[in-house]
Amino acid sequence: MDVNENMLLPMAALSFPNIDPILVQIGPLAVHWYGVGYIVGILFAWWYAKRLIANAKLWPGDTAPMKPEDLDDFILWAAIGVVLGGRTGYVLFYDLKRYIAHPLDIFAVWQGGMSFHGGLMGVILAMTLFSIKRGIRTWSLFDVVAAGVPVGLGLVRVANFINAELWGRPTDVPWGVVFCNERIMQAQALCPAGMEPRHPSQLYEAFLEGIVLFLVLRFLTHSRFKLKTPRFVGGAFICGYGLSRIFVEFFREPDPQLGYLFGGWLTMGMVLSSPMVLAGIWAMATAKPVTQPRPA
Repeated sequence: MDVNENMLLPMAALSFPNIDPILVQIGPLAVHWYGVGYIVGILFAWWYAKRLIANAKLWPGDTAPMKPEDLDDFILWAAIGVVLGGRTGYVLFYDLKRYIAHPLDIFAVWQGGMSFHGGLMGVILAMTLFSIKRGIRTWSLFDVVAAGVPVGLGLVRVANFINAELWGRPTDVPWGVVFCNERIMQAQALCPAGMEPRHPSQLYEAFLEGIVLFLVLRFLTHSRFKLKTPRFVGGAFICGYGLSRIFVEFFREPDPQLGYLFGGWLTMGMVLSSPMVLAGIWAMATAKPVTQPRPA
């Protein structure tokens, strides 16, 4: 089969860039863009959180509720929570039958398969336990961590695009992308997404969950001083992510092993994100300013 003959693009469609999902490979050791997205995202959130607590005017009584050393120690907790929670969530919510049949595949995280909702639950558990251990206000830790998370979300969505995974539904918009190129054809003998143009929904998510959500939270922290109101920023993050994810789900192809739920138009992403919107609204609506700072 001639690869070039099978890569004729439909009119008004963009070709998929020929980017190798592996950033660097030295012998058997391969560094994937997907993993780099997670690592850079976690490191950025750590660095950004330290910048926030160093800015005293953002906090009640001009006193941050934690020390930089607390965040240095928490980064390992956060990484463990993201990886374990994200993988567990994907296994349970998205492809349980496969992993029951092939349990060793659970550990093949380099192949992709991470759930944001599971990762969020893992980090929430890590933040709760860590804050109790250190005597830090839990909601303030949630706020300071949430403020920097969107950058990592955006990077991981870009990595999803590079991996040609989690593509969108078929479309005739001028920016539709045919998720097929010579590298994919040679590696898989076919293009899983087919030859029809599809929404680049990974980039929609990178824009909304990454850039837009980060700027909204930045406005709340630095212009509205909402870090003085514990759980407001965290609530805005939860609500903002939920709304962004639900919106993009209308353009994203459902996971093939799940399809549409209840025989309709609902997807698993919508089902898992809807409670987030409600929880975020509750958190913002019930948040109250703190007049007395907690000593760091």
